[in-house]
Amino acid sequence: MSSYTIDDLRKDVAEGRIDTVLACQVDMQGRLMGKRFQAEYFVESAWKETHSCNYLIATDMEMETVSGYKATSWEKGYGDYTMKPDLATLRRIPWLEGTALVLCDVLDHHTHEEVAHSPRAILKKQVKRLEDMGMKAYMASELEFFLFDQSYEVAQTSGYRNLKLASAYNEDYHIFQTTKEEEVMRAIRTGLQGAGIPVENSKGEASAGQEEINVRYADALAMADRHAIIKNGCKEIAWSKGKAITFLAKWNYNAAGSSSHIHQSLWSLEEKPLFFDHTGKYGMSPLMHNYVAGLLAHASEITYFLAPYINSYKRFMAGTFAPTKAIWSKDNRTAGYRLCGEETKGIRIECRVGGSDLNPYLAFAALLAAGIDGIENKLELEAPFVGDAYGGKGVREIPRTLRAATTEMTESAMLRKAFGDDVIDHYTRAAEWEQEEYDRRITDWEVARGFERA
Repeated sequence: MSSYTIDDLRKDVAEGRIDTVLACQVDMQGRLMGKRFQAEYFVESAWKETHSCNYLIATDMEMETVSGYKATSWEKGYGDYTMKPDLATLRRIPWLEGTALVLCDVLDHHTHEEVAHSPRAILKKQVKRLEDMGMKAYMASELEFFLFDQSYEVAQTSGYRNLKLASAYNEDYHIFQTTKEEEVMRAIRTGLQGAGIPVENSKGEASAGQEEINVRYADALAMADRHAIIKNGCKEIAWSKGKAITFLAKWNYNAAGSSSHIHQSLWSLEEKPLFFDHTGKYGMSPLMHNYVAGLLAHASEITYFLAPYINSYKRFMAGTFAPTKAIWSKDNRTAGYRLCGEETKGIRIECRVGGSDLNPYLAFAALLAAGIDGIENKLELEAPFVGDAYGGKGVREIPRTLRAATTEMTESAMLRKAFGDDVIDHYTRAAEWEQEEYDRRITDWEVARGFERA
């Protein structure tokens, strides 16, 4: 929740400090979509509601009007949704001159009920389930990305070939190399901090030109909101300095993948840590055992929401710090789920499956749904894996392809119960379209491999 209020905005508008307000919803890809309001008009009336075309939650990465959706189509005329600003998310955006931003819930234009398949509504439903159980989730998502010396415009003109990374070598934890990148990374840290997102640190990551930004944990909805703003902000700040950033899960065969590790724990509404039990092994409570068991039992079913694109599955390679096995282990970075903070009230489970291309609302919601199912059914937690999980035999694998993950999602009774049939059918169609688009494309690899020799 931001400490910046509508009254603060009105004062800033009256005194000439803010002239533009971005009213944004989050689309299926996790991107900010919306309008730039003249600030005087926003504080006069648009702070109550505005409107958008309902195709915004039924398009692909290219903004194509995809057929096959029940919720919206050419036949239905692509009408409006209502965008309802959530004033708890209102904030100044320091890296854009005279600008504030607010995130909006997406409502049916006629009933004013939340649109069930909108990402924010999906997460809010799982948060409400936890509240009804007397609990809340704290989450933190780490974001990795690659920084390039070229602008987005130059990268696009070159066909994304011969790109120059910000570093020529692996810069994991390097201070000297990240000093060279500090113009961009300092602007990201200070910009996000100024936007009401508490930043912990940035660091070099495990490949040339790779960065990581870490912010303080928050309740699940607030963290998802932060995550969406962080991604947009990182791109805008890099662009303003003539640089480019990519959140592709695997931008290059020779480079490491970029992840979005998600730390999660449950607390009582009175702020008691429910995962911690000083008498339990590793400090894990019975509730935590059940929750983690739920994550593992439904690991394949929720993978789509952690890895939503064809490219996402290129990241799952042995020996790259990206997991290939959906097992849990104690402080072991080869496992899909890692126990962190053992024997302390900060004990938590880190999901290492998700890539930097995930939609945080959908990913958080899927993890919570799986964990809640584990709690409700008192699932037993298997023993932790010990050793190098990449070489583990006879253990649970992460689905290898989008096609496999889509099947697991659409056939999941747990997800259909938690999200609703219409929601799962909606995202099944999104996954099918991604696969269909890829299946008919010709890649550079195919041409180079077979042009002469085939």
